[in-house]
Amino acid sequence: MLQLDLQIVCEQVELPSVQLFERWTKAALQAADQSRQTLTLRITEIDEIHELNRTYRGKDKPTNVLSFPFESIPGIDDETLGDIVICKSVVESEAHAQNVPVTAHWAHLVIHGILHLCGYDHISDVEANQMESLEVKILSDLGYPNPYNNE
Repeated sequence: MLQLDLQIVCEQVELPSVQLFERWTKAALQAADQSRQTLTLRITEIDEIHELNRTYRGKDKPTNVLSFPFESIPGIDDETLGDIVICKSVVESEAHAQNVPVTAHWAHLVIHGILHLCGYDHISDVEANQMESLEVKILSDLGYPNPYNNE
């Protein structure tokens, strides 16, 4: 059963509903065949995501989404999958720049972040194709357009 800790630490104007965040999360977890169903989704602003990106990825700039997979202590079963941090301002500015609906971009980044928690990545072309194909399928099943057609 999904346990989503939704932390909103930014201005809440025009954010997707809790129900949408849960719907996107469930769809991504199901598509990734993920049994661990406990995660944190933190919606933040530029300063926090910039600091996290600098500290954990060595990139001194803000980004749209960061994923932090949880590693349990050996011998202890834990349903925690990890934490996702998404920057509201970056999501909105990217959606406008890409001329896509803001809600569709939110869905994409939530799904993208969850797939990272599930072990997907896009470092190599093969990995990127696999991850992007799954993202496109999940988004399509939810009624959203292919996010990679706009790039």
